Amino acid sequence: MAFIEEIKQRAKQQIKTIILPEAEDIRVLKATEKVLKEKYAKIILIGNEEKILEKAKTNAVNIEGANIVDPQNSKDYDRYTNLLYELRKHKGMTIEQAKELVLDPVYYGMLMVKDDKADGLVSGAAHSTSDTLRPALQILKTAPDTKLVSAFFVMVVPNCEYGEKGVFIFADSGLNENPNPEQLSEIAISSSKSFKQLVKKEAKVAMLSYSTYGSAHSELTEKMIAATKLVREKQKNLLVDGELQLDAAIVPEIAKSKAPNSPLKGEANVLIFPDLNAGNIGYKLVQRLAKAEAYGPLCQGIAKPVNDLSRGCNSDDIAGVVAITAVQAQ
Repeated sequence: MAFIEEIKQRAKQQIKTIILPEAEDIRVLKATEKVLKEKYAKIILIGNEEKILEKAKTNAVNIEGANIVDPQNSKDYDRYTNLLYELRKHKGMTIEQAKELVLDPVYYGMLMVKDDKADGLVSGAAHSTSDTLRPALQILKTAPDTKLVSAFFVMVVPNCEYGEKGVFIFADSGLNENPNPEQLSEIAISSSKSFKQLVKKEAKVAMLSYSTYGSAHSELTEKMIAATKLVREKQKNLLVDGELQLDAAIVPEIAKSKAPNSPLKGEANVLIFPDLNAGNIGYKLVQRLAKAEAYGPLCQGIAKPVNDLSRGCNSDDIAGVVAITAVQAQ
């Protein structure tokens, strides 16, 4: 069974409610139709009900079954204004600012998740990553025992013998620009947990570089060596190695010659990139040239499941991320 179909089946086992705050985007409405038709999550759309229904009707999209919430007409508006004010007054937020922000669909959606009216939220089709994550961190905060929020992609590469039958996690490919060794170690540990949760297989983590085992020396390679050491100190049972070039990480034959003593044996399925340049370019290359499915940027380290979307996403991508978010909420 394909990765995303398996995720949908798992989502059906314990139905969760997911908020889509970009409800006037036709891709979001088409995704809503798919999710409701396949019955793997309940959907709350945030926005002006009249406009949403008109857009759905004009485009012949059936969103019957979705709950539509308009912040301007909501009975919870005053309560959510006070909730946001209490959460942010120590940072200088005024009640007037809170009143205005609560009308923003993303902020309102986060407040609903905080209020346990929903289990998770997916945004980003029409918003930047910062516009999605800022309210998430302000309202939901980080998860317990988490030092860093990071972003990853689940990459599903067709007809691929590498990774977990073509399934990989790429991190950080969406959020942290130039992580230091400590941050990279946290990204690696969080990504290994995400892989185990979503793919249900052992994570095999490669700390990537342009060098393998000291074949080159620079600040860039030393960063990945230091990060690998930290991961091993923090998670003694985690299968991790670095610094490794990509081919030595995922191709067994190359690993035999470049890194014969690597515990990964060229079977890495979680790829940790040295910076956001590499991670973002890497995922887009694989997505476009290998025609891979790219689900994300998915977030790890937030107290409740919130996932970002690439603004180039389509309705299938959104529906897939809804399924992943529902599984994370279980």
